[in-house]
Amino acid sequence: METRFKQVSKLGLTAVAAALVLAGCGSTKNSSDATSKKTLNWMSPASITTLDPSKAVDQTSDQTLYNSNQGLLVLAGENKVAPGIAKSYSVSKDGKTYTFNLRHSKWSDGKQLTAQDFVYGIQRSANPKTASQMGYYLGNITGYDQIQNQKAALSTLGVKAEGKYKLVFHLVKPQTYFKTLVTLPIFYAQSEAAVKKYGNSYGTTSQKIVSNGPFTVTKWTGSNDKWTLKKNPYYWNASATKLNNINYHVVKDPQTGLNQYQTGKLDELQLSGKQQVKNFKNSKQLVTRPTLSMNYLSINQAKAPAFKNWKLRRALSLAINRNQLVNDLLGDGSLVAKGFVQENLASRNGKDFADASYVPAAASYNLKQAKQLWNEGLREQGLKTVSVSIMNSDDDASKQLNEFLQSQLEKLPGLKVTNELLPHTTASGRSLKSQYQISVSGWNPSITDPVSPLQTKVSTNPINTSKWSNKQYDELVNRSKDQDANNPAKRWDDLVNAEKIIMQDQGVIPLYQKSMPEVIKSNVKGIKYFPNGPIWDFANAYVK
Repeated sequence: METRFKQVSKLGLTAVAAALVLAGCGSTKNSSDATSKKTLNWMSPASITTLDPSKAVDQTSDQTLYNSNQGLLVLAGENKVAPGIAKSYSVSKDGKTYTFNLRHSKWSDGKQLTAQDFVYGIQRSANPKTASQMGYYLGNITGYDQIQNQKAALSTLGVKAEGKYKLVFHLVKPQTYFKTLVTLPIFYAQSEAAVKKYGNSYGTTSQKIVSNGPFTVTKWTGSNDKWTLKKNPYYWNASATKLNNINYHVVKDPQTGLNQYQTGKLDELQLSGKQQVKNFKNSKQLVTRPTLSMNYLSINQAKAPAFKNWKLRRALSLAINRNQLVNDLLGDGSLVAKGFVQENLASRNGKDFADASYVPAAASYNLKQAKQLWNEGLREQGLKTVSVSIMNSDDDASKQLNEFLQSQLEKLPGLKVTNELLPHTTASGRSLKSQYQISVSGWNPSITDPVSPLQTKVSTNPINTSKWSNKQYDELVNRSKDQDANNPAKRWDDLVNAEKIIMQDQGVIPLYQKSMPEVIKSNVKGIKYFPNGPIWDFANAYVK
C-alpha cells in the first residue's frame, strides 16, 4: 500500500521525525492492559480517513482495513503471498486467467461470505460513480477500460463467481505481480447489503461497515483520534487470534508520545527526532525499521502558475539541503532521496533502480546554482517575487519539517513561503482534490516494483493530484505494462527512462526515504512488519 507519511500508503501528507530535545528513557513498565496478555496499546501517527475499501488511499486506513479484513491472499514478506480467504489458486498457461478457490468464511455479522461478495466489491471499486482513487490497480482486468470510458456495462468486468466458492479473473495480459495486487483493499469483498444499508455514509464510522478479518474496528466516529481493533469471533481462523483488543492512539506531539510509552500507556512508539533516537540508543527495545516510503514535494502548477517554469521548480529542489534534513532534523536513519523511486525497491543485474535512473541535479543541494536559476526563471516569467504555501499535517513533527523547508526555500530572493498546517484528514482530502500549491506528500508502494510510484504520475491517473504531465513519460510507463510487460530488459529500460524524464523535468521534488525507528515492549511478540503496504499485521500477535 502505497503514502504511503503520516504513514500515508499511497498518496498523503507526510509525518516526519522532528528534531526535538526530549527527556531520557525513564520507566518502561508494562501497561495494565498489556499485562492481561490480551490487549495492545499502539501508536498511530495519523487518524483513519475512511473504512471504505474502495476509497482508502492513506496508510493508516489501509493498515486498519488490512487487520479488519482479509483479501483473497495475504502478504508473507519478501514480495511473497500466502492463502487468505482463498485457500488455493491457479494460473492459466497464458498467464491471463486466475482462479481462486475460497474457503468457507463469514462476515463480522455472522452472514456467509461468498465469491459473489468479491465480485460485488471489485465491481463497486471499478464503478466510475464510486470515484475510487486506487481503481487503476484493476486496470488489467478485462473490461475495466471500457467501463471507465462508459462504453460497457459494469457486469462485463472480467471477474466472475463460479458457484459460491470459486472466483475467476480474466486479465487483458499476463501480470506477474497480480497475486500481490489481490491483497489490496481495492480487491476486497464487500457486503452489498451493508453498502446499500449505509449508502453514502458507508465506511465513514466503525459502525457503518462489516468486515471479515481477524479484528473488527470499533470506537471510530469518523473524526476522533482513538479507535480499537476488537477480536472478530466470526473470522475463519479466530482460534489463532490471541489478542482481544488493539487500542490505537494518534500521537501528534513527540513528547506526549514518549511520556505515554514511558508510563505504560503505549506498548509501541515510533520515535521522532534525533534526540529521541539517541535516548534509546542502548535500549533493547529500539528497532530501526527500513521502509519504502518516499517523501517529496508535489507542485500543483495550476494553483501555483509561476512553477510552470522549469527553472523555478529546479531552483526549489537545489535550495534544499537534504543532508542537513536527514542528519540534523530527522536523525533517524532516513536516506537522502536519489529520485522519485525508492532505493532497494527493485534491482536488475545487481544494479539498484534508484542508481540506474539517478539524475543528480534533480536531488542535489547547490544554493548558488539555485539562485541563478531562480533569477533566470523570474525574468522569464516577468516576476520579481513569488508567494507560495506548503501544505502539510498539523502535528508537531510535520510543523518542524515545514519550518525547515521554509527556511531553506526563502533563501531564494523574492520567494515568500507560507506554511499551511491542517488536520491530517483535512489535508489529505484537500490533497486528493488538488487543493494546494505545494504539498508535502509521500508514496509507499503496494508492490515492490518501480511501476508502483511511477504510474501515479501518468497524466490520466487520479492519484496524480499535481496534474504534472509528459507525453513521453506516459508512453514509457504504459509500454512497461503493455507490449514490454513480458520482456524484463525492455520493461526495465522503459521505467528507468520514465524516472529520468520526471526527474529531469522536476515533476516532483524528492526529499528523503523514511526510516522508522520505534521502541516496542520486549514482551510483544508475533507481529509481522512490512517495509511497504500495510506495515503491521496483528493476526498472530500476542503478549508474552
